[in-house]
Amino acid sequence: MAETQYMTINMGPQHPATHGVLRLLLELDGEIIVKAVPHMGYLHRGVEKLSETMTYNQALTLTDRLDYTNGLSNNLAYCLAVEKLLDIEIPKRAQYLRVMFAEFQRIAAHLLWIATHALDIGAMTVFFYAFRERETILGILELATGARLTPSFIRIGGLAKDIPDTFEEPAREFVADFPQRVDEYETLLTDNIIWKKRTRNVGALSREDAVNYGVTGPVLRASGVYYDVRKAYPYSSYDEFDFEIPLGENSDVYDRYLVRLREMRQSNRIIKQVLEKLPEGPVRAKALSVVAPDKEDVQSDIAALIRHFKIMAEGFKVPRGEVYASVESPKGELGFYVISDGTNKPFRMRIRPPSFINLGALPKIIEGQMIADAVAAIGSIDIVLGEIDR
Repeated sequence: MAETQYMTINMGPQHPATHGVLRLLLELDGEIIVKAVPHMGYLHRGVEKLSETMTYNQALTLTDRLDYTNGLSNNLAYCLAVEKLLDIEIPKRAQYLRVMFAEFQRIAAHLLWIATHALDIGAMTVFFYAFRERETILGILELATGARLTPSFIRIGGLAKDIPDTFEEPAREFVADFPQRVDEYETLLTDNIIWKKRTRNVGALSREDAVNYGVTGPVLRASGVYYDVRKAYPYSSYDEFDFEIPLGENSDVYDRYLVRLREMRQSNRIIKQVLEKLPEGPVRAKALSVVAPDKEDVQSDIAALIRHFKIMAEGFKVPRGEVYASVESPKGELGFYVISDGTNKPFRMRIRPPSFINLGALPKIIEGQMIADAVAAIGSIDIVLGEIDR
């Protein structure tokens, strides 16, 4: 009898379709993937350990660098955990603005995803269309935060400052214009016969497997599982907004595409509600020992100036305890588990990154598929190695 021999190849860590320094060790029977083993750890980040050497305020800046397409939501997840330890109440205006920033960031992250995912599969035009809207969002966020990629703007106790007067007009213009932009992406892709052949019935992950592997986010919802942290465990007043959770039916690459498109429409819907219902009031909690004073207070009050520099330099002490807090990031459930020993620095911090968990299901998704399908499947998971190699 003929002996079956498999070819072993490395896909990555330099391959552009692995979306970062991911290495896949593939065993092939011709062009069919018999076995796939993901290898990670090439970035050597050490964010969790680094945070233990920093004050709680200083560690916040590390969170931007996890999923660097999603800096503001990373800030939010970390702040929710620390605020849970501190047991402080966040003003309603700050909560609404946090929701708006998180949803703008979700749209921007999904736009980067559809641009690069389509490019992987050979659709170049979508890349330019999606980046057009992404640049607009980053410009809007820059008006408020002063940064485009790593803002560190959502702070423990609220926000760094309130939004400027120049923010609402471009935000409202974007919200009014964006639905027809999504229509353009759909015109290019949704019924495109080549797109369908590359994505339908490719990289399927059943409902049972999705739950067993612990995947979250659009990958889970494309498998028909109704789970979204914003609905299951509402935070930052998400329960006060009206929005839907899109679900897929076939659990394949095409369904993951449709779910993310529909999520962008829902995020746009949430932002519109925030702009319509945004309450007046402060954007910082009244926890004087935690939150640095406003710039105006510093200029008029010498005691506030001293406290400002003391908090910035020495941080603040957090009561003993351990908490877990999570948000629905664009890629799934992003959680922070923080242990406090009563000092001004985290004793231990553990991050639950959705990209890392979702990547664990990749072998199940691509084994039995062709190499070209592996490219489509990796893109459909939407990973960022900065979050995986935390």
